[in-house]
Amino acid sequence: MAQQDTIAAIATALGEASIAVVRVSGEHAFTIVDRIFQGSNRLSNAPSHRVYYGHLVTLEERKRIDEVLLLTFRSPKSYTTEDVIEIQCHGGVQAVQSILLEVLRAGARLAEPGEFTKRAFLGGRIDLSQAEGVMEAIGAKTPLALQAALSQVEGALHQQVEDLRRTMIQTMAHLEVTIDYPEHDEEDITVQRVRNDAQMILERIRSLRLEAERGRILREGIKIAIVGKPNVGKSSLLNRFARTNRAIVTEIPGTTRDVIEERVSIDGIPLLLFDTAGVRETEDVVEQIGVQKSRETLEKADLTLLLLDTSRPLDENDGLLLESVHRERSLLILNKRDLPLAVGVDWQSLALSRRSLAYSTQIEADQGKLEDEIKQLVFGSELGDPTFLANARHLSLLERAEVAIRRVLDDANSGVTLDLVAVDLHEAWILLGEMIGETPREDLLDQIFSQFCLGK
Repeated sequence: MAQQDTIAAIATALGEASIAVVRVSGEHAFTIVDRIFQGSNRLSNAPSHRVYYGHLVTLEERKRIDEVLLLTFRSPKSYTTEDVIEIQCHGGVQAVQSILLEVLRAGARLAEPGEFTKRAFLGGRIDLSQAEGVMEAIGAKTPLALQAALSQVEGALHQQVEDLRRTMIQTMAHLEVTIDYPEHDEEDITVQRVRNDAQMILERIRSLRLEAERGRILREGIKIAIVGKPNVGKSSLLNRFARTNRAIVTEIPGTTRDVIEERVSIDGIPLLLFDTAGVRETEDVVEQIGVQKSRETLEKADLTLLLLDTSRPLDENDGLLLESVHRERSLLILNKRDLPLAVGVDWQSLALSRRSLAYSTQIEADQGKLEDEIKQLVFGSELGDPTFLANARHLSLLERAEVAIRRVLDDANSGVTLDLVAVDLHEAWILLGEMIGETPREDLLDQIFSQFCLGK
């Protein structure tokens, strides 16, 4: 991509609004916009961080297009580190598209998706993790996700990774001295230092992976399958989460024939709920398809809410569900506790051997208890202040870095030569560097920035 090109794009969503913004960035941004600007000041020598009032006109006929405000940003003190002009105009579709067209006629080219942020990265203003944070901030679905994305934009992840890499550099330097000048350093002392440093690095990578997993949940949401026999209260539970009548609730078993999806959030944590068809043996062909979909949803879920109706005796179908649902990632909901208990002692013992919660959609406080239980199951403790929203790239790099550091520990404990220990440590250092874009590949950059919206 030629950095000397001056690019332009609409930076706000298309549609009717009070204002819209067209962003222009590049070496000739001021000259290009000056060609179609009519105001009391020329832009060629305009200082940075000023606002100019005037009109934009067509390049050839000099007909007025719209009344505008121009915001000027001189390199390097701009979003892209280049000369930038942001044109604020009326937010109608016709006005903003006409302005963009004239800017292109005056010499700019249309920006590619994410190209403004890519130039900010290539200009050294932000690293790759911060650039990804920009995209996450735009797509954040909850306040907590936005908070994490903004922390990432401000460099929280960058700082943690750089601290780790500095520690690795110090350890690698000590290793190199011992390898090159063995007469000046005891190998046993070096190996012990490597063990200590590698153990500390491993713990910090694990901590980053845990935080990354929490960030992934904030980014993608927790997939929760609500399962149980027909008429145990699955759709009522979905409606309680959604705070509306999202699913049909009747006394007739088998009302839900397909998987119903609903997005909600609890304390800023996004949930993707799946209300599944009641699981039971049936001769109804349509219901059989729904049951099969329920089982498929169950396999993909991060967490399963298994409902048992304690107001009526349990049967073999309940038992089969208890056996099929993963104990570690499920919560047993002992539903309809507002009604007389009809569950036998043996069933109570089986249910209470798992993580369970007595619940009723008719008791307001129970919903809060259920949501607290879900947070505890997913996060294990308080979420705290999230610092970044992990994507698959981050998780993969952290996992590979952890494997490399484990090899360092194994090598140090098994007497492998120090040069091989240094190779594994260097690999972990490179992998962490990829998280923040220290060694970027052009194809990786294209893949990441192509996911941005046009104009960002």
